[in-house]
Amino acid sequence: MEQVENVLERPKLYYNIDGVGELGIGFMLLAYALLGWLQLHSSPNSAWNQMYGFFLYCGVMVAIIHFGSKAIKNRITYWRTGFVDYRPRDKYWIPLGLGLAVSTVFSVGLYVAMLRHSEMSLLVPLAGVAIAACYVRFTKQARWKWSTFGAMALSVLVIAALPTEVAEAFANHRDLTPVLTAKVVGAYGLMFAVYGALFMISGGISFWLYLRHTQPAAQEVE
Repeated sequence: MEQVENVLERPKLYYNIDGVGELGIGFMLLAYALLGWLQLHSSPNSAWNQMYGFFLYCGVMVAIIHFGSKAIKNRITYWRTGFVDYRPRDKYWIPLGLGLAVSTVFSVGLYVAMLRHSEMSLLVPLAGVAIAACYVRFTKQARWKWSTFGAMALSVLVIAALPTEVAEAFANHRDLTPVLTAKVVGAYGLMFAVYGALFMISGGISFWLYLRHTQPAAQEVE
């Protein structure tokens, strides 16, 4: 039964055989962290705080991830380990499910915090744990990825223990609402930045190892 499950998991794991899945997630998290920083450190009337600016920014981000990942696959990966036609479930529903899990934790926590008129500091570790839990699926590819998972878990504790001034500095010392204080917003921004960097590092190592241990099919024949 375990062997059957491993076979079924291969198409999902193959997509990240070159680290492109982790690189895409890392880039997305860093992009959102940068957008949050730009919005908080610019005037309310600036393009960064307008809906058209948000949609334009997200459109460019998605395009870079989509076409960048596709270029890596077409120019490097498929020449070395073959072409795989992913089912729509593997391409879209799995990433959507991961994003939904994190969004659900944040939304439920926000709702409870607003009902109780309490601060959301405790939700920062919860959101961090949810993102780290999403990373667990990548650890099936290599044992060394557990060290990245450990770094994610540790970073949640470090960010939660940071002095208030540090977190508020990221948010430009601006409280968005009585619930979304500068401390909470800054902690979320820092968490996205740190997690994005860890995903990028993990994806970069995976890509380096992939290039080191695989060769184009033509060279293998020779």
